[in-house]
Amino acid sequence: MSSPLRLVHLLSWVSLSACGPSLSDDAECAPYDFPLSPAPASTQHVSCSSTQCGDGLNPPTSGLHCANTLGCRVYDAEPNRCMWVHNLEHGHAVFLYNCPEGCPEIVATLTQLQKEARVGSNGVVRALVAPDSRIPTRVAAVLWRRSWSADAPDPTALRCLLRLQDQGAPEPELSCLP
Repeated sequence: MSSPLRLVHLLSWVSLSACGPSLSDDAECAPYDFPLSPAPASTQHVSCSSTQCGDGLNPPTSGLHCANTLGCRVYDAEPNRCMWVHNLEHGHAVFLYNCPEGCPEIVATLTQLQKEARVGSNGVVRALVAPDSRIPTRVAAVLWRRSWSADAPDPTALRCLLRLQDQGAPEPELSCLP
């Protein structure tokens, strides 16, 4: 193969390998769609005691939020939505569950998937798991302007959603406190 052809071949291989996940991953994620929410994506801060947070969606995927974020860990008490919406702005993933009677198996699955989120420069996984009594399903996963929800966790769907972590977030890749 001549030198110019070798260069073209090499550049083609490099550009294809830089595209991201392998074809098997793409095929695995093909059945899932995580479109951007149509709601306006405000990054405006409000008082943490405000009830006017989020973008009007349930669960919220962007919108008004307080200046504080939550630590990226597993919560057993329902945190303030205005705080975790700010986590979304930083590219963090939020895994929610609504199980008033308890659902340890769902929490265990979400906790395991939380560990698969991207890690910040401080070594902390950039995702949190929390109860949310207002979501209309038993499980939801949220990124900035994207969400997925169902009555049971689907590990494949949630891993595919995590592939989009940081995409479109106004302040992507920011570390999260533990």
